[in-house]
Amino acid sequence: MNEAAPATSAHQPAAPSRPGDVVRDVDHRPWPLPHRPWVMSMQWHELLFLHWPQRAERVRAAIPRALELDTFEGHAWIGIVPFRMHAVKPRGFPSLPRLSAFLELNVRTYVRCADKPGVWFFSLDAASRVGVRIARAAFHLPYFDARMTLRREGDVLHYGSRRTHRGAPPALFEARYGPSGGAADGALDRWLTERYGLYAQDGRGRLFRGDIHHARWPLQHAQVEIVRNAMLGGTGLQLPDVAPLAHYAEALSVVAWPLTAAG
Repeated sequence: MNEAAPATSAHQPAAPSRPGDVVRDVDHRPWPLPHRPWVMSMQWHELLFLHWPQRAERVRAAIPRALELDTFEGHAWIGIVPFRMHAVKPRGFPSLPRLSAFLELNVRTYVRCADKPGVWFFSLDAASRVGVRIARAAFHLPYFDARMTLRREGDVLHYGSRRTHRGAPPALFEARYGPSGGAADGALDRWLTERYGLYAQDGRGRLFRGDIHHARWPLQHAQVEIVRNAMLGGTGLQLPDVAPLAHYAEALSVVAWPLTAAG
């Protein structure tokens, strides 16, 4: 694969909100913003949510015992989410072109702790060696080096990822996707995507929570052709042989808070 390059298109979406505007839009949140100042801002672009239902007991065995598995009508869900990161920076600092923009792809499920829902990541592949190392050290997240590509042709995105991280399980993903028209605003659509926190565990088994905030997802139904998908290595899980539930979002601005002890 070639090195990642920014997607280009004659279609240019509206610019995402500035961080100061993001934190004023809070009516949709299930709980108040943290009292501490946020410390990082970023933008997520050309994002695809792919979700498959899973038997809850299988996923329960793959997450820390300190977390409660979150389910929808009895099913756990596995998500694979490719997208483009842009303008990633600490608060008060400018974006740096080679450090602040890169492709990312995560594999996730949904959990709760102290009655707060959030995301548990099985893996996060990224085309930024510096970003991978910062995230692993500062946020205790399972980031991995990958070579990734994103090319846009009209409303169709061509996304590819191959993990290159030394000693990590192999992982490969390739798909073509884009919006298929129509907003996605059902109960399951929102349950899968409106998550305002993540959980992580350090090498000593300590559990942490990281809060984030953004506007409600501008979700659309998506069309997708998956060419290759081998992203669950090392998880002990397998995807069912069914078509995934697919959503698309063009762009979203996000702010994040530092980790705090959870549970």
